[in-house]
Amino acid sequence: MADFKTIDDLDMDGKVVLTRVDVNVPVEDGRVTDATRIEKIVPTVKDIQAKGGIPVLLAHFDRPKGKRVDSMSLKQIVPALEAALGQQVVFADDCIGGPAKRVVADLKPGDVALLENTRFHEGEEKNDPTFAASIAALGKVFINDAFSAAHRAHGSTEGLARLLPSGAGRLMEAELKALDAALGNPQRPVMAVVGGAKVSTKLDLLMNLVDKVDHLVIGGGMANTFLVAKGVEVGKSLAERDMADTARQILEKADQGGCVIHLPLDIVVAREFKAGAESQVLPVDQCPADAMILDAGPATVDALREAMGHCKTLIWNGPLGAFEIEPFDNATNAAARAAAEMTGNGTLTSVAGGGDTVAALNKAGVAGDFTFISTAGGAFLEWMEGKELPGVAVLKDARNG
Repeated sequence: MADFKTIDDLDMDGKVVLTRVDVNVPVEDGRVTDATRIEKIVPTVKDIQAKGGIPVLLAHFDRPKGKRVDSMSLKQIVPALEAALGQQVVFADDCIGGPAKRVVADLKPGDVALLENTRFHEGEEKNDPTFAASIAALGKVFINDAFSAAHRAHGSTEGLARLLPSGAGRLMEAELKALDAALGNPQRPVMAVVGGAKVSTKLDLLMNLVDKVDHLVIGGGMANTFLVAKGVEVGKSLAERDMADTARQILEKADQGGCVIHLPLDIVVAREFKAGAESQVLPVDQCPADAMILDAGPATVDALREAMGHCKTLIWNGPLGAFEIEPFDNATNAAARAAAEMTGNGTLTSVAGGGDTVAALNKAGVAGDFTFISTAGGAFLEWMEGKELPGVAVLKDARNG
């Protein structure tokens, strides 16, 4: 992944460094309730300062759709940002024009500024060149540290990188290296775990992965659709019966390419979907007509653990069952703990991402034990689908080496 520049490669001494970050954090009553994303940008800000640069932070917050919405102002995150950085942060009431120019003009080495929500302007999401140029005029160098926004060609991501010497921040750099280790140039064999409700929402992902990995584990409601495609009765389980032909195509493609697809061997069924519902473990082909499959069974987990033990790389997106409700979180928890243990032993490189995935790994108590956890949602998924991310691609263009 030496095809993009980083903070280490750019001259920043005495220069204003426009720094795109993701601080789209949860806020209640004007207070940040989870500062994780803010804390993750600290190394980038500190390293820019260490090179003599003056970080001017650019970010979006929520979806104001090109209009100024007071409840979506970035001003409310300033206290949390100051606490994370351990210093005062100057706030500008706009990201372009007079308010931004005046704040930036007064900055000195060691200072940090945060500009107002880029999405208060229609030009941001339209990637309007004039809007991007207005931001670019404020600085001399651009650092993109927002991988989670890299799947969108916006003014403060893709547009800005075309106008200034550009590179990746520490979080973006770590993300790209981890993803390259998982699918770009992985150690083999590679296993992918893909869970979720619907095959239709992850069709591109599955089609891409069967060409890239050696083992593909399909869990959650998606597994039921594949079982239907194989002629297995699934009772009242969530299943996209109209996607059965597509599932068979994926199975055939995997078979031709030498990718082993893992589906449940046994199942956990219940008559109702609620915490503590009466459940039973049954062979995969014995789901009662009035029951729902809500998790994979222990034999399935044992088989996955065995296969995982022969792999060098694991990439994970989505739970194996209805993990939000006990006892239907058992398969996800057990498989996640097995992956964490192998990672800890040094036998497995494990990369996971996606909102449900992070929540499931946190619930299993192992999120900190994986090699890398991506906080990006859509960007992580599109990368797994094999799509080019505009915010990453532009960092690699000829202008930037």
